[in-house]
Amino acid sequence: MLVTPTTAKPFAFTEKQIWLFFVSLLVLLQFSALQVPILEPDGALYAGIAKTMVQQHDYLNLYADGHEWLDKPHFPFWMTALSFQLFGFHTWSYKLPAILFLLMGAWYTYRFALALYGETVARWSVCILLTAEHLVISNNDVRAEPYLTGLIIAAVYHFYRSLLPRMGMMHLVAGAIFTACAVMTKGIFALVPVGAAIGGHLAFTGQWKAVFSWKWLLAGILTALFITPELYALYRQFDMHPEKTVFGTSHVSGLRFFFWDSQFGRFMNTGPIKGSGDPFFFFHTLLWAFLPWPVMLYAAIFIFIKKWKQQPEYYCICGALATFLLFSLSRFQLPHYLNIIFPFFAILTAKYILSLQTAGELKFFRVTQYVIIFLLAIAGVVIDLLYKPAMGYAWLIPAAALIVLYLLLHYWLDKNTREAVFYRTAAVSILLNLYVNTILYPDMMQYQSGSQAAFYANAVLPETPVSMYNTNTYSFEFYLHAPVTRTDSAREGVLLTTPEHLPALQQEGYSYTLLQSFPNFYVSKLDLPFVRKATRNSTLGERMLIRVKKVIP
Repeated sequence: MLVTPTTAKPFAFTEKQIWLFFVSLLVLLQFSALQVPILEPDGALYAGIAKTMVQQHDYLNLYADGHEWLDKPHFPFWMTALSFQLFGFHTWSYKLPAILFLLMGAWYTYRFALALYGETVARWSVCILLTAEHLVISNNDVRAEPYLTGLIIAAVYHFYRSLLPRMGMMHLVAGAIFTACAVMTKGIFALVPVGAAIGGHLAFTGQWKAVFSWKWLLAGILTALFITPELYALYRQFDMHPEKTVFGTSHVSGLRFFFWDSQFGRFMNTGPIKGSGDPFFFFHTLLWAFLPWPVMLYAAIFIFIKKWKQQPEYYCICGALATFLLFSLSRFQLPHYLNIIFPFFAILTAKYILSLQTAGELKFFRVTQYVIIFLLAIAGVVIDLLYKPAMGYAWLIPAAALIVLYLLLHYWLDKNTREAVFYRTAAVSILLNLYVNTILYPDMMQYQSGSQAAFYANAVLPETPVSMYNTNTYSFEFYLHAPVTRTDSAREGVLLTTPEHLPALQQEGYSYTLLQSFPNFYVSKLDLPFVRKATRNSTLGERMLIRVKKVIP
């Protein structure tokens, strides 16, 4: 309940105006990650693959580490390569298409929730989605998930619209296009959330005629047609060349890998890329990945299942839980996998929060969220005290934002209303992540030796080729403006290496001059000893740029 005219304070606004203000902040928050260097290993690897595409004018074959690369499908690389072609090789041009797809997902989340539950649920769903912690973090460590987040909810929305009376074929075709792009992003398991959302709803509502409609056969044919660029690329690179060695063996089929090994092989742990799974991994991952809303999400799912017969739709619950179950049963698990179903979670959570009516229910929401707000604030302070970033004047940005948001929320909203609790929760998430994107991550990136070495070489050794001697760093390869080679044998020239390989150089008759050394840590794999400044040095490795010459006897 908003402030009424009789009790109005200065600057009384409607809830929609407040929402527009917050959405503007949330969009800016996503873009604030554009200035953080690309994280290793995966983000920098993918950036390097797309860079090679553009440099070699080869958009069918994927190369990494100087050899054939078979793991992820092509669609994200094509989007990144297009961005590189238009804007050049930059951090922001790598992240830009991913963030745009993510924002497209927020738009489709709004459209889908609006169609299902009305405008307020739609607005709050967008806020919940764009404040979900791991989704914001993923804008720094950009992989395939931002693309999938947008593509999957877009596909579900258009297939949903195709079911409505008097809707033409446009929505069915659009749904097939988005589904095909999702498959060309992560593989055929991208069909699971789309198929479960649509099929689950139709089954739970008893629409069996619609389940077996000819439309889905056509949708399947269109999707198969639209993924032919991916199939052709894989066939050209691998199936036509059985002599190529991939995963340590020859006669590797790119098509088999796409349809089986990369999906079912990982699920059953029988493919060339293996993992170890815990069936409860994603249950506890959600507790931090969906902050600041995980308790509300779990409550929403519990109530939905408890009252499942009275629910008006089953798209979101089926799409989310089927995918969640699949990931939980898989032997290959990573936290960012969940991001693709966050739009469904956001809609379920927003609907639940807005359904709370009794004093006890509202108290549960208010107390829970204020506890989370408090814990997040404490977490931010503790992280800052442990890490002790060299902020300079950068701290003024979140500090000023904190003061402005506090004053605005103080005047806009009665502190006891549901709206006040909701937007204050969103405000704390914005502030915490603004701190992460503008202060914490930029400071941490000084410990990513690959990018730091490339920045140094670009400034001090312009256009000088560098060889990576018995070391590998994808960020160095991406950011360096000169040719990069890999070698395990000593040679003259400028080398990037590690201290433990220096004796081998001298034994082979070479001398070296240290140009610069760089501390090294994988920032994408943070741990407490690194975050804590007092123990950080013990966690750091080292890479060195050296100039090597052959010693003449």
